[in-house]
Amino acid sequence: MLGIALVSLGMVLTPGPNMIYLVSRSITQGRRAGLISLIGVALGFTVYLTATCLGLTAIFAYVPAAYTVLKLAGAAYLLWLAWNAVKPGGTSAFEPRELEIEPPRKLFAMGLLTCLLNPKIAILYLSLLPQFIDPAMGHVLLQSLALGSVQIFIGTLVNALIAVSAGTLAAFLARRPLWLRVQRYFMGTVLAGIAVHLVADRSKALVPA
Repeated sequence: MLGIALVSLGMVLTPGPNMIYLVSRSITQGRRAGLISLIGVALGFTVYLTATCLGLTAIFAYVPAAYTVLKLAGAAYLLWLAWNAVKPGGTSAFEPRELEIEPPRKLFAMGLLTCLLNPKIAILYLSLLPQFIDPAMGHVLLQSLALGSVQIFIGTLVNALIAVSAGTLAAFLARRPLWLRVQRYFMGTVLAGIAVHLVADRSKALVPA
């Protein structure tokens, strides 16, 4: 759980569609609007998590060797996220974007839709959860749900803090562009380091019966 909490923290601090939408909404319409949108995003995470956990349970039960494949694919995905964080021309979620004022119901729906229309969420769960599941301990579904819940908790908590302080952070970072680059390079390094560690770690690899 500590391992996935660290990865989740690194990923939630790396700008993506959800963070960009939440920050933009908070800056444009206020903290309450950002938090209402976040509820929709969290529900979207839950939908993807439930579907993925059921799928992983079936995969581990009928195709044990797929565990190693998913493990390596997950490490590659983390490296891809790290590259997107540090590549030239990368952007920050705290760069202001203007949005139209929307009622609470639409804020929730847009938050949910933003999450559900991001296929990277499904890839995230499918590639990330197997890194921390130990099939030898059994109860793959329960392990998946527990680990996924940690990711949702970390992601929701950090995004809530960001949504509440988005205006202040955006103003602070606008005057200090160096901080934006430092944030991107730091999180990119963290994600890359975790990916390399996962590739080198063979302790959980399955041996087909």
